[in-house]
Amino acid sequence: MKKGMLINAPISALVSEMGHTDTLTICDSGLPTYELRRIDLALRPGVPGFLETVETVLAELQVEKAYLSEDIVQKNPTVLAGLKKLLGDTPIELIPHVDFKEKVKASKGIVRTGECTPFANVILVAGVTFKV
Repeated sequence: MKKGMLINAPISALVSEMGHTDTLTICDSGLPTYELRRIDLALRPGVPGFLETVETVLAELQVEKAYLSEDIVQKNPTVLAGLKKLLGDTPIELIPHVDFKEKVKASKGIVRTGECTPFANVILVAGVTFKV
């Protein structure tokens, strides 16, 4: 964990509980949240936005890998470009959407945004801040 600008207490608590390779899903307003620990930030369509939510979480969570639905390439290239910029050198694995939804079920929690664009979802894999 690293400390940054995140002031949302439930998200901060979730991040602080994460260990190496645990996953956290940040999603648009339409992704199923299953029976996961859900932190619902959705206020109205578009608020808060997906990318601003990811950016804020990344200020506190060390991430070693991210999973995206391969559908984002064709259906939401703008969000894909934004994610690539935010994640920098962090490896991104594109997987079929059905597999993505199965991986979501293993997340420690899910943060639902007000995003209303298709496939604006990411699974973040926690890393460590020390050298291995």
